Amino acid sequence: QVLLTESGGGSVQAGGSLRLSCAVFGYAYWTYCMGWFRQAPGKEREGVATIDSDGSPTYAESVKGRFTISNNNVKNTLYLQMNSLKFEDTAVYYCAAQVGACRDLSGAGFGYWGQGTQVTVSS
Repeated sequence: QVLLTESGGGSVQAGGSLRLSCAVFGYAYWTYCMGWFRQAPGKEREGVATIDSDGSPTYAESVKGRFTISNNNVKNTLYLQMNSLKFEDTAVYYCAAQVGACRDLSGAGFGYWGQGTQVTVSS
């Protein structure tokens, strides 16, 4: 059984910061590609960032330079540090995992998903 549990969401003013965490249970997650995705009301899900098992990150253009994805293999936890938040970053954020190397930010192939955590940025 693989379980992903996000935390750290909340409300913040534009320009502020939040750090999301994703606790991973049930497998050696560092052998997987891990990612953060988000979905705003009325919009399609979009990839935010992924991190490969070798630590290589990939970011969506919209968050480059503002968000940082990282993992802590000892704590089995994935993080997303979000700085300089904008109103358009408002969404439910999900962490996800897929077996094997990261391919792209589409989310296809990610078989394990958390329940999501709400991030609200007020302008």
